[in-house]
Amino acid sequence: MQLQNRQPQNLSSNKSYTRQDWQKGYESQPREFDYWIEDIEGEIPPELQGTFFKNGPGLLDINGQPIHHPFDGDGMICKIAINQGRAHFSNRFVQTEGYLAEQKAGKILYRGVFGTQKPGGWLANIFNFKTKNIANTNVIYWGNKLLALWEAAQPHRLDPHTLETLGLDTIQGTLNPGDAFAAHPRIDPHSQSDDAAPCLVNFAVKPGLSSTITIYELNPTGEVVRQHSHSIPGFAFLHDMAITPNTCIFFQNPVRLNLLPFLVGWRSPGQCIDFNPHEKTKIILIPRDGKSAVKIIETEPCFVFHHANAWEENGDIFIDSICYDSFPSVDPDGDFREVDFETVPAGQLWRFQVNLETETVQHQVIETRCCEFPSLHPEQVGRPNRYLYIGTAHALEGNAPLQAVLKLDFKTQTQQIWSAAPRGFTGEPVFVPRPGGTREDDGWLLVLMYDAAHHRSDLVILDAEDLTRGPTARLHLKHHVPYGLHGSFTPEWFGPEA
Repeated sequence: MQLQNRQPQNLSSNKSYTRQDWQKGYESQPREFDYWIEDIEGEIPPELQGTFFKNGPGLLDINGQPIHHPFDGDGMICKIAINQGRAHFSNRFVQTEGYLAEQKAGKILYRGVFGTQKPGGWLANIFNFKTKNIANTNVIYWGNKLLALWEAAQPHRLDPHTLETLGLDTIQGTLNPGDAFAAHPRIDPHSQSDDAAPCLVNFAVKPGLSSTITIYELNPTGEVVRQHSHSIPGFAFLHDMAITPNTCIFFQNPVRLNLLPFLVGWRSPGQCIDFNPHEKTKIILIPRDGKSAVKIIETEPCFVFHHANAWEENGDIFIDSICYDSFPSVDPDGDFREVDFETVPAGQLWRFQVNLETETVQHQVIETRCCEFPSLHPEQVGRPNRYLYIGTAHALEGNAPLQAVLKLDFKTQTQQIWSAAPRGFTGEPVFVPRPGGTREDDGWLLVLMYDAAHHRSDLVILDAEDLTRGPTARLHLKHHVPYGLHGSFTPEWFGPEA
């Protein structure tokens, strides 16, 4: 399935950015702000009310000592509260144990998962296995709690009004010290096990020679109503999952882990992962009831960080995922700011069709343009969706930074695009439904983007029905926010009194 392109005429395959512009978006932002946003182009839709939260690495260095990869950066939460056509911005770092210790010491004290080492070479890092919970990947408001998530540890609870860190959260006593709660929960809008009430589904994984996956399902009050664990063969690198009403879906990437370089202080865990192109990717299907048998079905080698959606249809399971032809490895000696995009794999949108009776898989490439961070109407999670929104490169071909937002229409097989090129850089679009809306694309996309021309960030509000109209509003911040990871929106208002 190839979708026809509906896009501005100025888009071409020529390079749409400069490396210098892109690099500036990776400067640290050590300051914390609190102000009403006054510099606005256009108008904020009056029906758009609530709070947008965004997480990502706020520090790319510790007192001038650079971290090796942005995924090792300390988590910083941004909050933009919107009400009656006005918006208020604030940001705070998650006060993790590691963040506080390193800020006090003024130097790097911990090894990072993706390459950051303590100063002093291998002798300073040998047999040092302590990592810090950086709380930098996602932020969600659920069960009257605001949680900053990092997949390898407990979440940190924050005050949604002030963003003050309240401490590690146990999910109402479910998590013990050292337990993980992943950074990619899915919200089933109408759980069939809960009388069609919403349900948050999340997981944790303990990798090893065999790996254990634990599924958690939380009701709207934050109580764990279902929990079950399953052992699967082999090392499992699992960052995300997809769900249907009956199944949790994971892709076990064909990678091998050799921890010896990590143990002796040469490399980080992320640099010890090797992609094996001769090994099959495994699709792991875990029934959400926790009772039926787990199925593991092989498909062709690929690497997946993020899934867009999954659904059941005529006895088959369909899964839309961002696929890479190999693992985008982290160079132990390289600088992530100097990455040559043309030499690393680009993500593409693939659709997998799993036949449960024959346990076979077919796939097709839906979108070849470099893309990441898919988003859709929350009512369609786990159900067939007509529309998908995704961060994408400006150019039709080749790997490049994300500078645009793409809308895919699977019914008409057409697409729309809004691009911030040449000096704007985007990320994840977050879909916010219009109150009372009945159409699947009736709502807005919120995108926190970096504007290199002014070295600041903007909250861009797009009409999800027609991206080609351009932004409904651009809210100019007074400063830049380093490139972030995931965000969420709640209709709850967590700003100051207007």
